[in-house]
Amino acid sequence: MSLGDDTGQTRTRLPEGGGDPYGGARRGGRSSSRSLVTVVGVVVLLIAAIAFANRGGDDSDPEEGAGDSPKSAATAPTGEKPVSAKAAGIPSGFARDRQGAESAAANYSVVLGSADMFDKDRRHEIVAAVYAPDAAADRQADLDSAYSNTEFLTNIGLDKNGKASAGQTFVSRVIPVGTKVTAFSTSNASVEVWYTSLFGLSGEGSINPVTESWYTTTYQLKWVGGDWKVTDFQQKDGPVPVGRDQKASTADDMTKAVEEFGGFTYAR
Repeated sequence: MSLGDDTGQTRTRLPEGGGDPYGGARRGGRSSSRSLVTVVGVVVLLIAAIAFANRGGDDSDPEEGAGDSPKSAATAPTGEKPVSAKAAGIPSGFARDRQGAESAAANYSVVLGSADMFDKDRRHEIVAAVYAPDAAADRQADLDSAYSNTEFLTNIGLDKNGKASAGQTFVSRVIPVGTKVTAFSTSNASVEVWYTSLFGLSGEGSINPVTESWYTTTYQLKWVGGDWKVTDFQQKDGPVPVGRDQKASTADDMTKAVEEFGGFTYAR
């Protein structure tokens, strides 16, 4: 997430003639950027601590990834059973096949990585919609504790209610790049989602300008009540592409983009 990493692998050129992004905001050094990554990572790991049970004893298809490396395959723009239903504004009713599991994992990545998770009421709706009932019941208190941690919220520039200061816009958005099924049965699936994430505050004087990161999250899914639901997930860094030498956008341009460009859903 560093704006100016001295490794030479990622570079971001700041706006010309003005210095730092977002109207002269103070740029954190490399250590502060990594601290932010660490704090966010801790929260992700905390909310991911769900036991994945009941994997055996079902009408399983042969698992993928046990011996042979999964082969890459394009994600089709349309599927055999396009999803039209929604639960709490989140696509639902995914097909009970590999494609359905991939679509579920991609959509759940988007909502679980969204700024809505910092709003208590909306977070409860999201958890109830995407988690298996037993997992949701077990983890709701931990999720509330993680997302209401005052020190964490202060470090990323939000108040105790997860809101940004006047004149600033909080950005937390996940954009899936691809998915891969690593294990599948008609009752359980393991799906990896590779995605890029935008995180930070856009606005004049922001001390945490919006930065880009890359992650892969492995979702454990269970077929519950006619749909795929999350029981567990684990995140790791990368793969991370080499950044281009592009000029960072101004605060106004970033805020305008966030407000005018809506996020995608990935139901097929």
